Amino acid sequence: MVFNNVMYAYIEHMLAKTDKRNFYNRYMNEKRKIKEQEHRLISFLLKQLDLTTEEYPIGEYVVEYEGGVMGSISFCLNDSPDYDQDLIQVEYTDADNVPVVITLTKDKNNSLLDLDFWKSDFSKLIQYPKPNDLVLKIV
Repeated sequence: MVFNNVMYAYIEHMLAKTDKRNFYNRYMNEKRKIKEQEHRLISFLLKQLDLTTEEYPIGEYVVEYEGGVMGSISFCLNDSPDYDQDLIQVEYTDADNVPVVITLTKDKNNSLLDLDFWKSDFSKLIQYPKPNDLVLKIV
């Protein structure tokens, strides 16, 4: 949770100092269709909270953060994110035994904002997690 709050504070700080379009073009790629494994993971995370995809629809398109190196995606396709809170946070150990924290967030409009992956050594995600690989964290 601290990582996300710090990350979003940094983004807001950078946006205040620079043109939003240049910032997002630098750190985010073009939109693409959501992958089935991403959709499955998000549905699983929502289910852990007794939430449904009707309450939090999963968009057909996403934008990858930093070229998809760690697996993070955003559902915000237009303007800057208006972060509200973390919905759920889970842990995963990648194939190289490096811990990964995965956080599903929502915006102030009560819509999914992003699925954030943070690999503790900042290296590339090797294997995308399956729901049974995850350990739930209380946020």
